[in-house]
Amino acid sequence: MENRPSPMDSHRSHLRASDSNREQVAAVLGEAMSTGQLSHEEYSERLDKLYQAKTVGELQLLTHDLQTQSVTATPLSLSPATDSEAENVIAIFGGAERKGRWRVRRRTRALALFGGLRFDLTDAEFEAREVEITIVAIFGGADLIVPEGVEVRSQGVGIFGGFDVHSGPDIDPSAPVVVVKGLALFGGVSGKLRRRRRS
Repeated sequence: MENRPSPMDSHRSHLRASDSNREQVAAVLGEAMSTGQLSHEEYSERLDKLYQAKTVGELQLLTHDLQTQSVTATPLSLSPATDSEAENVIAIFGGAERKGRWRVRRRTRALALFGGLRFDLTDAEFEAREVEITIVAIFGGADLIVPEGVEVRSQGVGIFGGFDVHSGPDIDPSAPVVVVKGLALFGGVSGKLRRRRRS
């Protein structure tokens, strides 16, 4: 039987958990539910424990048995994000927005739980030629504003909800590619095209 690393980081498990730590774990739990590793009831139970947790060790226990794109058999990393890590965007009973000249990382994970998300890519700077945005909307919604010419590949699923994200009619081969994944459960994820201003 393969030995797996301990989910606990003994050097950091005693540290007090920050809001950014909780946001990262919430995104991991949302991704795990979207891939079928957690039922809706299990997700709700862990989310309750998430906001009761006071230390990094307690947060790590909530994800030690999960496999996601960014968290496999290794301990959960709770360090600040770098260029190679995914960005986590959380909207729980509230809203979150990215607009203006912001940096789109190779991978972005977003959770809208009874909340709303808005990603405006019009003036964004892309970290890679192809970026991936995973959105989980549960009793919430997300809007993705895409500039004209950008190719959008929609791989999301709507269950009692809608996942309506697509490219415009004219795709620029030199423009970035945005792959949108995730789940809309009693919620909606929609894409809007922003056309260039004509002189």
